[in-house]
Amino acid sequence: MDKKNTFLGALMFLAAFLVLVYTQKHSQQPPSPAEIRHEVSRQIASEASAPAAQAAPANPEGPAFATAQADHAGAAVTKLGNSFVEVSFTDFGGAIREVAFKKYPAALGRPDPFIFNELHADPMLAFARVPGLDRATRYELVSKSDRDIVYRTVLESRLEVTRRYVLSPDKASSTDAYLIRCETKLRNLSDKPAAPMRVALSIGTAAPSNALDNGLQLTTEYSDGKDQTLVRRSSLEASNGILGYGARGTKSVISAGGPIVWATVKNQFFVSILTPDEPAAGLETRRVKLLESLPDADPRAYGITGDVDFDVNALPAHGEAMVAGDLYVGPKEYPRLSNIDVFKKDQDRVMDFGNMVFRFCAALLITGMTWIHGWTADWGLAIILTTLSLKFLFLPITLSQARTARRTQKIAPELKAVREKYKDNPQKQQAATMELYKKHKVNPVAGCIPMLITIPFFFAFFRMLQSTAELRFAHFLWAHDLSAPDTVLTLAVPLIGSLNVNILPFVLCAVAFFQMRLTPQPTVDNAQMRIMKFMPIMFLLFYYSWSCALSLYSTVNGLFMIGQQLVINHFKDTGDPADAAPGKPVKNVTPRKR
Repeated sequence: MDKKNTFLGALMFLAAFLVLVYTQKHSQQPPSPAEIRHEVSRQIASEASAPAAQAAPANPEGPAFATAQADHAGAAVTKLGNSFVEVSFTDFGGAIREVAFKKYPAALGRPDPFIFNELHADPMLAFARVPGLDRATRYELVSKSDRDIVYRTVLESRLEVTRRYVLSPDKASSTDAYLIRCETKLRNLSDKPAAPMRVALSIGTAAPSNALDNGLQLTTEYSDGKDQTLVRRSSLEASNGILGYGARGTKSVISAGGPIVWATVKNQFFVSILTPDEPAAGLETRRVKLLESLPDADPRAYGITGDVDFDVNALPAHGEAMVAGDLYVGPKEYPRLSNIDVFKKDQDRVMDFGNMVFRFCAALLITGMTWIHGWTADWGLAIILTTLSLKFLFLPITLSQARTARRTQKIAPELKAVREKYKDNPQKQQAATMELYKKHKVNPVAGCIPMLITIPFFFAFFRMLQSTAELRFAHFLWAHDLSAPDTVLTLAVPLIGSLNVNILPFVLCAVAFFQMRLTPQPTVDNAQMRIMKFMPIMFLLFYYSWSCALSLYSTVNGLFMIGQQLVINHFKDTGDPADAAPGKPVKNVTPRKR
């Protein structure tokens, strides 16, 4: 039986290693961030020379996806900016062509800013699926100042559309530097009432944030005022399901009904959130191909886009209607989005922290980590000090767990004797076991409670690190980007190709191995022990492709647990009658293998 379990453990390790090799092999030689930026720039540069007659209609639907569209030839681009953003407006559609984030570079070591909506299905807030008002319609620039801009057009001499945008200043108590106020006024020019109509406004297109981003976090999301609903790009893609169950084909659109209190489209670190003054009627989500140079099977070629639907009531003769709201286009910064003086409708939920418990834990973690970063100016140190703060906070509970584990370890031979003696009588075995626990003051439940408390914080930390924009390109020691693996070099390996060498997962593996050797395991038999020896290797494989910030958190956590166990092993436990004499250190007596 022992040999069988050992063989199974080795087989699991081999399978995990093959998965790592497969992942490395099929992700080798991806286009670099610079290459993707070059492709983006090339396509944008081609917009100016593209004939207007050849411009494709907005949102053409293919069998599986829409395609990115070039702006019209001769489009006049007007820019407004503050210290955080530069917003580019286009007169075709009278909308926001793109937004550059001055505080966030496009790639590591490059001075040019990250640009949201650089490749897109539509300019942000352009009318979608409304012929005569959409991106194919040229609007007149009515006025422009340092803070606002106004466009105007007339549809069929009967409907006047005026669009006004106001950019927020750098600092203000009631607004945010990434917020843009948008107001669209519809005025009936005729002497007859106008029929009710439904209009759709684009909230932008989210693309993979870098060359290694497969777009797993490309989503749209909306709130009905109570709950949030997430639509992933993968929901629009074909899937074979599990053993044929849940198989589906591609979808051109996913529609959701209202009320829509806010709607968003986002990638891993950046987001566009439209919060209308009055709830909208629906949201439509589409997948869009952004880079034609990449094959259709490459997920990095695709983005996701969303259109928010509004119902406009019948307009009386010469009557008016207003569709207005606030558009946030910026980073996923929790301290910013949780500012209730500006964002009053739970827009911080776009951070994807998970359910209510994880969201609560993640909010505490990111708030504490941001506060610590305020005086350390180093996100790596902030992660370390946040981890240590958690460990000290839970120290009384974990000490109780450690004492329970040590007491249980000391009575392991007696527990084994009880199981052997009453192996044919489960009732007597349970009664004798509980009597033994009572005699030595061991509470078996006490060992589980600390784990139940710390698990939500671990997963909350995991979710938080996936989308916290502040960690993007944050340096720590040899790591150049805490939001990515800490790759120090890439090796050419026969049959595999290239293999990235990441340091922190190996450090974590060593820490986990030493911690496992040090921590008492009194109730684990030899077969289980052999399997558990592979757990540090499993940690290595699990963490290898995740952000090094998570490896840093787990490594510090493991080192603290090692130090705690070393201290505990040198103090007596006065709660156990079997303890050593007063003042004499008690050693960690792990049962010898037989």
